[in-house]
Amino acid sequence: MKLKLTILFFIFGILPCFSQYDSIWHNSLYRTYLVHLPTSYTPGNQVPLVIAMHGGFGSGAQLENQSQLSTKSDNAGFIVVYPEGKKSPFGIRTWNAGGCCGYAMNTNIDDVGFLSNLIDSLVATYSIDTARIYATGMSNGAFMSYRLACERSNKIAAIAPVAGSMNVSACNPVRAVPVIHFHSYQDNNVPYQGGIGSGTSNHYNPPLDSVMNVWAGFNSCTTNLDTIHNNSDYTHINWRGCNCGNEMNLYLTHDGGHSWPGGATTTTGDPVSTVISANDLMWTFFQQHTLICSTTSNESIAIKKEDILVFPNPFSEQATFSIPYISGDKNQLKIYDIFGKEYFPEITKSNNGFLMKRGNLFSGIYIFEIENAEKMIRRGKFIIQ
Repeated sequence: MKLKLTILFFIFGILPCFSQYDSIWHNSLYRTYLVHLPTSYTPGNQVPLVIAMHGGFGSGAQLENQSQLSTKSDNAGFIVVYPEGKKSPFGIRTWNAGGCCGYAMNTNIDDVGFLSNLIDSLVATYSIDTARIYATGMSNGAFMSYRLACERSNKIAAIAPVAGSMNVSACNPVRAVPVIHFHSYQDNNVPYQGGIGSGTSNHYNPPLDSVMNVWAGFNSCTTNLDTIHNNSDYTHINWRGCNCGNEMNLYLTHDGGHSWPGGATTTTGDPVSTVISANDLMWTFFQQHTLICSTTSNESIAIKKEDILVFPNPFSEQATFSIPYISGDKNQLKIYDIFGKEYFPEITKSNNGFLMKRGNLFSGIYIFEIENAEKMIRRGKFIIQ
C-alpha cells in the first residue's frame, strides 16, 4: 500500500513547485521518494526521467532545493524523482554505494534493488520514455549513481555525478554508459585527487582521473584526456570515440566546494560554483544519449546518422513509412524495442523497401534489423513521438 503526501514547497523565495511524496515497499521496508512532474506533463506523452539522489544527511526535499532540478524540469519537460536513502537509528539517510557510506553500507541496504524497482513503479505510473532514464546525485548520491551505472546499465542511459567518486568492489556494466562528472578543486570533503576527505564518513575516495579512466576502459573510448577548456574558471576534459558514439566529460571548477554548481547554498556552508551550471550542462548531455545500443544481444550496435528515421506527430494508425532494402535478395525485416521485445506491425514490400504501418507501436524508440540471403545485416533506429 502506497503512502502519499502532497506537499507544496516555498523555500527561500523560490517560486513554488508542485512535488509529491510517495513510497514503495522493498525488502520489507517502506522506501520513500519525492517526484516532480513538469508543468507541461500530459499523460500519454512519454518524457525522460532523471533520478536525483541526495548526499549523506540529506533528503529528497533537501536535494530538490539544493539542485534546483525541479525548476529545470519545468523548463525542459522531464520528470525528476528524488529517492531517499533509508534512515539510520539516528535519523541520518545514506546510500549503500559499495564502499560508501555509513548506515546503508554497514547494514547492506539493497539500494540498487530499491532504485530498480522504483524505476519500474514510475514507468507503470507515469508516461516515461524508458530509453531516456538518467541518474545524478550529490556526494554519497554521486557514488550511488556510479554503482547504478555498474549494475543497472540496462536501465540507466547516462549518469551525471556531482561532488562524489566511485567506490565499488566490482563493476560490470553490460553496455557503454556516458558519464558527465562535476567537481570542484576546492572540495575537501571528497578531494578530486583522492584520499580521505574531511567529511564524517572517513572513507577512501579514489581519485577522479582513475575513476574516469576506468569508465573510459569500460566504454572502449579511443580518445582519452582531451582538455577542451582550461582557465582560471574551470577545466573541461573529454573522453570520446567510445562505444555507440558515447562520450565522457569531467568539469573541475576553481570556485565552489562540496556543493552543486549553479545550485542553492546549503547548510554545509560550502560556496557554490558560479562559473558553470550543472543542470544546464547535464541536461544538454542527457539529451544526446539514450539506451539505443541495448539490443536483442549483448553486442552493441553502432547507429549511423543515415540509419536514423524520425517520425513526429501526428502519426495515425493508418500511416505508413518506408525502410529501404539492403543489397541482395530475400530481405527480411524485424522490429524490436530497446529491451529486445519483438513487435509485428503490418509490413508489406514495395519496389524500394519495406512499407510498415505504425500498428501497435507506441511512442518510443525502436530498432530495425534487415537481413538478406547472404546474411548481410543492416540495423538502425526510428523514433515514434
